[in-house]
Amino acid sequence: MSTIDKIKELKKERNAVILAHYYVNDEVQAIADYVGDSFYLSKIAAKAEADTILFCGVSFMGESAKILNPAKTVLMPDMQADCPMAHMADFNKIEEMRNQYTDLAVVCYINSTAELKTHSDVCVTSSNALKIVKALPNQHIYFIPDENLGRYVASQVPDKHFIFNDGYCHVHTSISAEHVKKAKEDHPGAEILVHPECTMGVLAFADYIGSTSGIIDYATASKTNEFIICTELGVLYELKVKNPDKHFYAAGHQQFCPNMKRITLEKVAEALEQMTNTIEMEEDMRIRAKKPLERMLELG
Repeated sequence: MSTIDKIKELKKERNAVILAHYYVNDEVQAIADYVGDSFYLSKIAAKAEADTILFCGVSFMGESAKILNPAKTVLMPDMQADCPMAHMADFNKIEEMRNQYTDLAVVCYINSTAELKTHSDVCVTSSNALKIVKALPNQHIYFIPDENLGRYVASQVPDKHFIFNDGYCHVHTSISAEHVKKAKEDHPGAEILVHPECTMGVLAFADYIGSTSGIIDYATASKTNEFIICTELGVLYELKVKNPDKHFYAAGHQQFCPNMKRITLEKVAEALEQMTNTIEMEEDMRIRAKKPLERMLELG
């Protein structure tokens, strides 16, 4: 029996649904029931009817699924698949900002640990951050943990005061303005599609700025047939599936997340077979972390 057939059989036995982020390996995206960015997958997880959720992504994604589905079994193919940025905020600094600004909203990128979410007022994703921040009544915004996404949102909401956190995605910050300029010189007819986790210097070159799903939708709708992609290159799988006659080029040389690439078909099958790598969480933390996620789903 092939690994793919084994996964299909185990999925039925476990009454499982497989969710996969756009950045995991192509073959994993191909066997998933749902593939998407963090916002889309969080909505799917919130209304999942299966008994088991297998999340093909990094740890904060599995945590979010468990927060929203406490009675379900949430599995990760690889418990070592983590997101460094998810840890890049300090709880003491959050409390310091709350003491300094009475009218403060702690806006937490969903790419964060469950514990970090418990210190936050609302979660956001790259898909909905702008909409949610605009909807908040607060004048002062402490945006954690990603500085680049925070600065992009701030540039679109000049009437609010932002405090930024020193956090970043190593994949997106590895793409430099020089990389993008060179790619544009090599492909002058290509449109430049940029994820807002990139630096402001890279965003300045963009024809479109948006989430991973937004980049896919834009490229699919565009009449242009060449694109320079400024995000993790796992997105190329879906881009090519939806646009087989279009051409996509990398902007840099390190557009690769090693944690996302830890997820393999063999690990998916093993997790379903052994029902190991389960996400567990204390109920008090889950309840506190759920509040900003629920507010995100309401506002976003």
